[in-house]
Amino acid sequence: MAVIDRLVERMLAGDVPLERGAVEDAVRHLLPEEAPLAPTGVAVEVADALVGLGALEPLLSDPSISDVLVNADGSVWIERAGSLLRSPIRFARPGQVTAAVERVIAPLGLRLDRSSPAVDARLPDGSRLHAIIPPASVDGPVVAIRRFTAAVVDLDGLVAAGGADDEAAALLRGAVAERRNLLVSGGTGSGKTTLLNILAGEIPATERVVVIEDSAELKATGHMVRLEARPPNAEGAGEITLRTLVRHALRLRPDRIVVGEVRGPEALDMIQAINTGHAGSMSTVHANGPDEAMWRLETLALSGRGALAAETVRRQLWSALDVVVHLERSRGRRRVVAIADVGDKALQVRWSS
Repeated sequence: MAVIDRLVERMLAGDVPLERGAVEDAVRHLLPEEAPLAPTGVAVEVADALVGLGALEPLLSDPSISDVLVNADGSVWIERAGSLLRSPIRFARPGQVTAAVERVIAPLGLRLDRSSPAVDARLPDGSRLHAIIPPASVDGPVVAIRRFTAAVVDLDGLVAAGGADDEAAALLRGAVAERRNLLVSGGTGSGKTTLLNILAGEIPATERVVVIEDSAELKATGHMVRLEARPPNAEGAGEITLRTLVRHALRLRPDRIVVGEVRGPEALDMIQAINTGHAGSMSTVHANGPDEAMWRLETLALSGRGALAAETVRRQLWSALDVVVHLERSRGRRRVVAIADVGDKALQVRWSS
């Protein structure tokens, strides 16, 4: 749209701070002169082009969209109600995609270039952005944005949405109240973070909870301390790992520890923390079933074991966890499919759908 391009050029040529509010105010001031017949939404579109993700911004404001995907050919796809749909939005040039990503990651101290061709970032609304550009992405820049949606905020809402039945909700509520250590497992997009957020919301406000996440997404309230990992900055320094944060959490006097997702050697630190008196702790892990969740967590813990023997790590794991909750995603629905108690060396399914 020519008027948008013209207004963007005026903003860049002027001394307007590249902040959404300042840009929108400046554009509205210019409209009578530059484009008196332009629609009222022009100021927002100009701000999107300068400080946001440009053409993707309307998609990110749509609560029915859970994922926004940009392919190397410039096409844009969205996920709505569990189905992938092609959007009419399209980027004409690869540079537009890269520029949009650079705009949102620059304030975070991150970079995206040929020497650092991949980036993970958390957007202000909690959504997670992952971008890869050449040479890592062969055909052009690729972007995936997983939106944070909190349509279900408690166990009653989960039941109403078909994500669990009354019996499963009662078991989960009881497990939190009894301070049992919980592991939530499932595949990508199965609702692990949503369920963890719901379970954290069941923790009494009188208990101090330290939450550790790769990207801050949990929104539960109460006596909660939130810690977030940080990747290296543009100079390759300043990285803060989940493993480091788990160790720091132990010095913050937590009653419970919640790790958003275990992906690496921090699994060992989390297991050891649970075994040192922090009952009622929680985490999530990618897995295809409750048994696979235990195997995967063991593998991750062994990757950071140091001088510990494998059998020692295994014993600590099985003594640390009390309950594994598994979720699956099918035909756009995310639901709890199994709740298993952790026995001596085997899981005992207590409920399944």
